[in-house]
Amino acid sequence: MSIKFRIWVDHKETPYLGIGRIVLLEKILEYGSITRGAEAINMSYRKAWQLVENMNATANSPLVEKRLGGKKGSGATVTSEGKRVIKEFYKLHSKINHYIQELTSEIPL
Repeated sequence: MSIKFRIWVDHKETPYLGIGRIVLLEKILEYGSITRGAEAINMSYRKAWQLVENMNATANSPLVEKRLGGKKGSGATVTSEGKRVIKEFYKLHSKINHYIQELTSEIPL
């Protein structure tokens, strides 16, 4: 048997982060585009953009910034704050997972 869990981080009862949003951030980082990042996880652009807007509005500073036109064309970048949030989310996930593993080894289910 194994125990699985999911983490949701809310801010003032508004969803802020969860594994889906973290994966979206990672895909935007990978592809340099909200559109391509959303496509990679079978999400509509509209939904992805709404999630990005929500995260940016909730965070202390933007996690994703849009890049308009120019030589490289338009796209999006995950900011240093966005990268930090990804890293911290996985650290939290790892700590909770470690705790659950310790707990379940002590309690026969």
